[in-house]
Amino acid sequence: MFYREAGDYKTSYSADNQTFPIRFDRYRYYVVLFVSFLVIPFIINDYWASAIFLPFLIYAIAAIGLNILVGYCGQVSLGTGGFMAVGAYACYKLMTAFPEVNIFFHVLLAGGVTAIVCVLFGLPSLRIKGFYLAVATLAAQFFLVWLFNRVPWFYNYSASGQINAPERTVFGIEVTGPNTEAWAVYLFCLVFLVGSAIIARNLTRGMTGRKWMAIRDMDIAAEIIGVNPLTAKLSAFAVSGFFIGISGALFFSVYLGAVEVGEAFGINKSFLVLFMIIIGGLGSIFGSFAGAAFLVLLPVFLKNVLVGSLGWPTDTAAHFEFLIVGALIIVFLIAEPHGLAQLWRVAKEKLRLWPFPH
Repeated sequence: MFYREAGDYKTSYSADNQTFPIRFDRYRYYVVLFVSFLVIPFIINDYWASAIFLPFLIYAIAAIGLNILVGYCGQVSLGTGGFMAVGAYACYKLMTAFPEVNIFFHVLLAGGVTAIVCVLFGLPSLRIKGFYLAVATLAAQFFLVWLFNRVPWFYNYSASGQINAPERTVFGIEVTGPNTEAWAVYLFCLVFLVGSAIIARNLTRGMTGRKWMAIRDMDIAAEIIGVNPLTAKLSAFAVSGFFIGISGALFFSVYLGAVEVGEAFGINKSFLVLFMIIIGGLGSIFGSFAGAAFLVLLPVFLKNVLVGSLGWPTDTAAHFEFLIVGALIIVFLIAEPHGLAQLWRVAKEKLRLWPFPH
């Protein structure tokens, strides 16, 4: 009964059109931000950072980027892993070429480089769509991995072919390298996630987002009413690539510290992020968070319960995880195509009407 908008009046159009028009939703949002910035950094440890928080924050950024392209604009992409690799290698080259520049700007510039690459591979979307576009982006995935493996310039002619993140600081605190603190890397990634979510939320609710959704629903009708398919599709690829590039840069520099492109950014990474937005909900920023949280927490939960408590073999628990994820994808695609985000919306509507019948 506490979740009501009765008495929550609006006196302006901007107030009525804000992201969280219900006061209770705004308070909940502020509480989440308060806990994220002012509580978790004081209680986090290395295990929680490496096993849960850092993967969630980084994958959520990648899921937001892919959701903009697939969920909002309807352009199917299977090249997320390759585009994350672009962000990682761009960040590495910038870190080694300009060591005096702050790592914060390296990550942003890596996102910009990825946006340009993503637009180049998005050009076929002007002529093809659906399955054929998925194949084109899948080809981009394999091409980019091959390129970073075969051209020594990208990994600075290292004998191992591996890239290693140099030590870099923000306000004198290390965020990359072997001597980082859990709270520091957590806050560094959290800032990028919050910024990405705010930008994505405002873009999808504005004119740009409406153009994307018009292209997604029916591109011919959208063109008839004045939406330019060229700018709409390529802007979706650019924004998506920017967020995915940021996630790839953070995944390499802050989370792993050293990567080999075939292992870290293979086709499995593309499918993992795609599964996140399918389970979380296509066309929903909250769905990107929900899907990333689910697929990050599921392996940790199964490892602690099946392996730690029940004594299952590790490989059996891993295969059981694949079964669960595959079954959930089938169920969500058939029964609830909008994923966990739609279930959350339905739950909120029922809570607003409780205890009265629907």
